Amino acid sequence: MTTSNPLKDADFEGWLASINQACGRFAAKTLGEGFSGSVQEFRTGALRLSMVDIAQTKLYRTPKEIAQSDGSYFYTVFQLSGHSEMEQEGQRALLSAGDITLIDAAKPSTFTFSDASRQISLLLPRGYLERNLQFADLRCAQRLAAGAPMVRLSQQLVQESMRNSTLDQQESEAVLDAVATLLRPALIARDDDAPQDKVFSRTLTFIDKHIQSESLRPEWIASEVGVSVRSLYRMFARKGLVVAQYIKNRRLDLCAHALRSAPVRQKLSDIGYSWGFADHSHFSTAFKTRFGITPGEYRKQYR
Repeated sequence: MTTSNPLKDADFEGWLASINQACGRFAAKTLGEGFSGSVQEFRTGALRLSMVDIAQTKLYRTPKEIAQSDGSYFYTVFQLSGHSEMEQEGQRALLSAGDITLIDAAKPSTFTFSDASRQISLLLPRGYLERNLQFADLRCAQRLAAGAPMVRLSQQLVQESMRNSTLDQQESEAVLDAVATLLRPALIARDDDAPQDKVFSRTLTFIDKHIQSESLRPEWIASEVGVSVRSLYRMFARKGLVVAQYIKNRRLDLCAHALRSAPVRQKLSDIGYSWGFADHSHFSTAFKTRFGITPGEYRKQYR
């Protein structure tokens, strides 16, 4: 079903109410006396789209607006004509006709329309885009250029879907899945988006400093070095490593070093415990897996 609400300067608040109904909660202000706007809302099955015409306006979502609406989706913005500026988390996308960008509805954002602009906003549930991401991050407020084949195909698919009001639930879900599949490769953050070597080196230093602590977990490490847990996993994956496995192997290497110089009377369980292994059976099994012999046999070799 499609509804249209053309509005002019005298009914800015009515226009904003239409935006809030179609797209979720926004605050807004005009940029001058030339405001104009209209909203065409399209819903069928799982599809929620809006055709928005707008000029001389700034839309924004603060934590207040986010708390008052559903944040379980992304705004997938398809610029049809004119220009717009999308900002989120310090990133800015300047869109022209044919461009696409992604905005996370769960985070603050700002949309600026200085001249006449027309765009389609598709509410894409985050599950469609985050599926099979593993530890990668999505790049929001990044311009996907109109010339890219996947951008053109996804825009054609969305516009064709808006012309077909008979799509059932299964068909509309297939459209969402297709758009997500087309755009996902371009939205995944690349390895060269930010320098990681210094962060990785700082992370290894922190692990070594706290290697004897039973509390050494990915959540604590990520918090202390200033990254998300997902970014921490991704940083290790670039090096072919897994965080938990790296910590365990590092502890085992230090245990092996200790066994080579430990007094004969010192209990094996005490050595394991001193390097973060609270359970002797687990320590013995892990040690044999890494070195091929038990801790006791290893110590005998260096006695």
